[in-house]
Amino acid sequence: MNTNSWFVTLKPNPRARLRLFCFPYAGSGVMIYHNWAEQLPSDVEVYLARLPGREGRLREAPLTRLTQLVHLLNTEIRPLLNKPFAFFGHSMGAVIAFELARILRRESGIEPQHLFISGRRAPQLPRDEPITYHLPETEFIEAVRNLNGTPTEVLDHPELMNLMIPLLRADFEVCQTYSYVPGAPLSCDMTIFGGLQDPDVPRDSLVGWSEQTTGACSVRMLPGDHFFLHSSQALLLRVISRELQSLMLKSQKSVFDMVGTFTR
Repeated sequence: MNTNSWFVTLKPNPRARLRLFCFPYAGSGVMIYHNWAEQLPSDVEVYLARLPGREGRLREAPLTRLTQLVHLLNTEIRPLLNKPFAFFGHSMGAVIAFELARILRRESGIEPQHLFISGRRAPQLPRDEPITYHLPETEFIEAVRNLNGTPTEVLDHPELMNLMIPLLRADFEVCQTYSYVPGAPLSCDMTIFGGLQDPDVPRDSLVGWSEQTTGACSVRMLPGDHFFLHSSQALLLRVISRELQSLMLKSQKSVFDMVGTFTR
C-alpha cells in the first residue's frame, strides 16, 4: 500500500495511465472503496482520500469546515497530479471533489479530466436540509439512523457510537455549513449519479450540475436509496469504467494525432 497522510492507494499501479481520486461520504473512510481498483480498468490507479479523524488518522481532530479541508487537500494532492486524473465523490465527498476541482483550476490552471458526482444536489440550489450536527445526542443519533447509512448494529452499540459521534458531527458540520460561492464553470465533462429511491436527492436536484461545467454533463439514476453506491456498486463501476476507458482512448488518439503531425 502506497500512502501519504492524506491519500492512499491499496493497489499501486506504476504503469497506470490515469488516476481516479475518490472522496468519502460523511462518517466513512477509505474502506468504502476498498475493492474498486479490482473492478476498474487495469490502467487506472485508484487513490483514496483519507481525512483526519478516521482510520490511520484517529488521533487527529476531524475538520468542520469545507474551505479548510479543501485548501489542505489542494496542497497534499499536488505531487500526485503528474498523470491525467479524475475525481469521484459521494454526498459529502461529491462537494469536496467539486470544490477541490475549482481550487485546482483557480490556483494551478488544471482540472480533472472527468468529475463524477454522486448523491449530491447541485450546489447552487437553495439549501433545504435541516441542521442536525449540533443536536443533543439522542436526537442526533436518530437523525443519523434516518439516513439509513449506518448499520443498526453500530447505532445500537453505545461504545461504537461514542467513537463515531464526534466524526459524524464534524462531517455533518462540513456539509451543513457549506456555502456555495458562484464562479466560472469548470470545463471538464461530468457524470452525475443519483439513487432512484433517494427521497432527499431526487433527479430534478441533480440536473442543475450541468450549470457547473461547459463540458458534457449526464445524469444517471441507479437503483437504491442514498447509499446506492453500495447496493448498485457493480452498475456504478461499469458506468465509471466505460467513461474512463473512453477518456483514455481520447487521450491516446490525441497523442497519435500529435505524433502524426510531427512526422508528416
